[in-house]
Amino acid sequence: MIFIRAFVVGGLICVVGQVLLDNTKMTPARILVLFVCVGVVLGGLGLYQPLVDFAGAGAAVPLTGFGNALARGVREAVGKDGLPGVITGGFTACAGGVTVAVISALAVAVICKSKDK
Repeated sequence: MIFIRAFVVGGLICVVGQVLLDNTKMTPARILVLFVCVGVVLGGLGLYQPLVDFAGAGAAVPLTGFGNALARGVREAVGKDGLPGVITGGFTACAGGVTVAVISALAVAVICKSKDK
């Protein structure tokens, strides 16, 4: 059942992105930034975590989930370290995911041969 919920919620997030692409003049980069910012705001307000609890990876994997992870990390670091947590919390919370992305990109760049268009 969790797979169905993840598929539906993740699919709906993708549908929102596709609707924005098709019906607005927003660029894909602006939509990506919008999704991260929405995740930060909803995570900061405590509204995104119930969606993650309901849909699992369907809500945690999209960019809104990355924004939620940033907000959660900042909230936890501020509670633990005070004001410096505003700066360090997001980095600490997302360091693993960013590291995997960078190492994966490096591996693909080494394995594949790039071509100019």
